[in-house]
Amino acid sequence: MRRKMTRGKCSICGGTFGKRAMAPHLKLCMENEAGSGKAGPGAGARKNKTFYLLVEGRYCRDYWMYVEAAADAQLATLDEFLRNIWLECCGHMSAFTIRGKTYSVAPMAEFDDLAMGVELSEVLTAGMCFEHEYDFGSTTHLTLKVVGAGEGRIKGRSVRVLAINEPPFIPCSSCGKPATRICGECAWSDKGWVCDECAQGHECGDDMFLPVVNSPRVGVCGYTG
Repeated sequence: MRRKMTRGKCSICGGTFGKRAMAPHLKLCMENEAGSGKAGPGAGARKNKTFYLLVEGRYCRDYWMYVEAAADAQLATLDEFLRNIWLECCGHMSAFTIRGKTYSVAPMAEFDDLAMGVELSEVLTAGMCFEHEYDFGSTTHLTLKVVGAGEGRIKGRSVRVLAINEPPFIPCSSCGKPATRICGECAWSDKGWVCDECAQGHECGDDMFLPVVNSPRVGVCGYTG
């Protein structure tokens, strides 16, 4: 299904920009935030060394966000953040792949897995790309890129959203109105996305529907947002 590339909303000023334009905007917006002393996300917190990350669906890049993460936060903290905002449905396993090494939420020695209790500063450098996987059955793949590093206003060893995509327009396969439900049986066919009205006549039945949510895990497993 061909979709128009999504725009995103800046969490600091509320402005909307495309994915590429958002990065330079955020740089200026964060400089203005720091210089003006205005209240905003992270305002009043001490300055920490931070990484700026672009996170996006590996196979559905219209879902994306920019985040700021404290350099001394652990991979486990970033994993929990990703689960909370985009992924968590049934307590599945997850892992990062960084420079050929696997950092797992439940490491297994036979696979040479490493634990996630490592600080971002120990494994990340500016410009590098790495991956995250959630659920090794119906896997949601994310790609992450370190787009910058510096000092930011962030509370403790945490992660905060700087900008996130607005929900993409997905038309109902029957009438063209915005789809609100996705059928788990025929999700990736031409008839799997429907609005509330057209859902009433869908052949697979109500039990197969999941809500259309703003996440690369939309329609997968039991994910409801």
